[in-house]
Amino acid sequence: MGKDSGPAPHQAQPLSDTATSTFRRVFRKELLLLSVLLFFGIVLMPIAIYVVGDAIFGAYGGYGYGDFFATLSGKLRHGDGVAWFLVGAPYLVWQVLRLMAFAWRRTGKT
Repeated sequence: MGKDSGPAPHQAQPLSDTATSTFRRVFRKELLLLSVLLFFGIVLMPIAIYVVGDAIFGAYGGYGYGDFFATLSGKLRHGDGVAWFLVGAPYLVWQVLRLMAFAWRRTGKT
């Protein structure tokens, strides 16, 4: 028959350079966001939790902030779900806010 009309409908078409570039840009942005918010969750949130807990509930049962952080990091290393939820909470909250903004825009509210 004649010329090749391109890949068959069941074959995946390669991504264009623009789509690949967009994907890489979005992926880098999301990876940076995840990194920053995980840093916040691992380093800054435990400090805030310790300070607020100390002010409201009194002294921590261990030997100060170092012991508190060692306990938290030990739980993270052993895969404790609550500790990982605590550390991942800033990223999860950000994603929920983004999802709510998306839904708000989709429903036509401004």
